[in-house]
Amino acid sequence: MLTSSNGEIFSVKHRRINISSIVSTMDRVYNLDWFTSASKNECSAAVGFKWMMNQGLMEHHNDIAEYFKKKGVSAIFLIRRNLLRRMISILANSYDRNAKLLNGTHKSHVHSPAEAKILAKYKPTINATLLIPELKQIEQTTAKAIEYFKSTRHIVFYYEDLITNRATLKEVQEFLRLAYRELTSRQVKIHSGPLSKQVENWDDVQKALKGTSYERFLHSDYRM
Repeated sequence: MLTSSNGEIFSVKHRRINISSIVSTMDRVYNLDWFTSASKNECSAAVGFKWMMNQGLMEHHNDIAEYFKKKGVSAIFLIRRNLLRRMISILANSYDRNAKLLNGTHKSHVHSPAEAKILAKYKPTINATLLIPELKQIEQTTAKAIEYFKSTRHIVFYYEDLITNRATLKEVQEFLRLAYRELTSRQVKIHSGPLSKQVENWDDVQKALKGTSYERFLHSDYRM
């Protein structure tokens, strides 16, 4: 028995327009009535989806937490330690939604080094004036989310640990009460080089963060 992750189902706005549409969507997933290219309803050891915090989760957290409790849903919080790297990824992905650098097709994830190299050529310009307020907002939103769902069976993992520490994947499987197996991914990381090579106005970013609690993002990184 395997797991089925149905992807980012609440990226579609009408599925999160109100709490009724959210509950209806979740019911379809957990009743195994969800049929998309990502669904694998024959895999019933664990069934779930990816939910971004800006997709109705925070606005309706009370009702959603109650639903999770009623249905016995477990939550995995996947968080970035380096919020600056997260910001770069989001800006680059947003740019490609319009630019469609891969033969007129937008892709958030790729499976070949050639595609990753093409997408990585774009270097976003970060608004240095708003940088610190935006980093603070991300931290606050994350803290609120964990607080909102503290009564839900949950665990917190960091993206960087999944990349650098193979034991973390074992912890994820243990949390989901799955039999351990070696996991691999066909995805190729897009932004794999030093941060200084991925931002158009790196000097401005350095000046904005130097001497603040966020200066660590300039130096703390991981290797691929």
